[in-house]
Amino acid sequence: MTQDERWIAKYNEVVGFIESNHRNPSRHNLEERYKYCNWLKHTKKQFNAGNLKEDRVELFEKLLVLMEENKHVNQWT
Repeated sequence: MTQDERWIAKYNEVVGFIESNHRNPSRHNLEERYKYCNWLKHTKKQFNAGNLKEDRVELFEKLLVLMEENKHVNQWT
């Protein structure tokens, strides 16, 4: 499996998690942190630094929009 195939597979896992649970992965849940949050954090750093490959930028921007739509809203504010 190439690096591009692994990146696409992890991207699809994260999108599937958000769509099925209607929320973003929690950094407080160890399983979600190691499966999804660390990948998101690393990829976001690459994106912000401009080091993300061109073909991945559009996909990651779509993921950021999906994450914003499913952002946790504090009900007590």
